[in-house]
Amino acid sequence: MKSFLPFLLHAVLLAGFGSPCAFADYPERPLRFIVPQAAGSATDSVARLLSPALSQQFGQQVVIDNRPGGALTIGIELVACAAPDGYTIALGPVGALAINRTLVKTGYDVDRDLVPVAQVTSSQILLAVAPSLPVTSVRELVAYAKANPGKLTNASSSNGSPGHVSGELFKFMTGTEIVHVPYKGGAQAINDLIAGHVQLMFESLNSIAPHARGGKIRALAVSGANRSVALPEIPTLSEAGVPGYEVTTWTGVIGPAGLPRAIVTRLNSEVNRALTAPGMKEKFAAIGSEFAGGTPEQFGELIRRDAAKWAEVVRRSGTKID
Repeated sequence: MKSFLPFLLHAVLLAGFGSPCAFADYPERPLRFIVPQAAGSATDSVARLLSPALSQQFGQQVVIDNRPGGALTIGIELVACAAPDGYTIALGPVGALAINRTLVKTGYDVDRDLVPVAQVTSSQILLAVAPSLPVTSVRELVAYAKANPGKLTNASSSNGSPGHVSGELFKFMTGTEIVHVPYKGGAQAINDLIAGHVQLMFESLNSIAPHARGGKIRALAVSGANRSVALPEIPTLSEAGVPGYEVTTWTGVIGPAGLPRAIVTRLNSEVNRALTAPGMKEKFAAIGSEFAGGTPEQFGELIRRDAAKWAEVVRRSGTKID
C-alpha cells in the first residue's frame, strides 16, 4: 500500500492541474504584467493598450511593472523565476526572446524556463536616410554605398537591437560596407539622423514613422513581406531591390515554465479576445503595429524560427553587447 501511495498522489495532482475546473476562479487577484523596457518604449506602448482590455475581461487589474535594464534580461528573468501560478506574466519583444539569447549570458533559458502564451503584435522596421544623403531609393542607396565603402554610417538604438541586426542582414544581402554606430536609445539616434550626423537607420515603425510623415527623414522601405498599414505608400525592401529580405518585429505574452495548461489556455483566449475587441486594430495601427494573436504553439514556433535566423546574423557580423 505504501508503495502505491506516491503513484496515487501523482495521479491526483495530474488530474487537478489538467482539469479546467481546477482553475475555474482564475484569476482571483491582480496580475503582474512585466515589461522589460522603460515606460514610453515600443513594448510598453503595446502593453498599455492590452492591459486595460485584459483587466476588464478578467475582472482583475493587470498591473504593468516596467523593469528595464540588462539588455532586456532583468524583466524576463523576473518572470522566468516567478511561481507558475498565472499571476506573473510578461510582454516579451523579439529582442528579449530571440536575439539576445546569442548575445547575453543569463540565468535563464528562454526555451526551458519560459512558456509562450500568445503573440500580441507584429510590426516592421523602416529603413530611413538623412535628408542630406543624395539617394531617394534603396537601389540608389546600395549603389552609393558600393561607390563609397565604409563611408556611410548606420545608427541604431543599441548593439544587438532589432535595428542593428536588420542593418547587418541588409549589408550581407547587398554586399555593402556600412559602419554601425550604436546609441544608448533610439531617440538620440533619430535626432542625429535628422541632423545628418549619421546617414541611415533601421528603426521600428512606431518610433520613426512620425518623423517620416513629417518629412524630417526620408523613408525608403519597410522590412516585412508586405507593405505596412502605417505607411502603405512605402515599398518593402524586397520590392525596392533586395529580393528575399524580410524582417518583422513582434511582442508576445509569456509566463514561467510549469504554468498549468488550463491557465495558458485561459490567458491565450483572453489575449486573443482583447486583440479583436472593437477599436483595437486602429489603436495598434496608430503605433505602427498590427495585432497578431494565435495559439501558444504558433508563438513558440515563431520564437524558435527567429532565434535561429538572428543567431546566424549575429555570428556572421561578430555583434557583441558591451
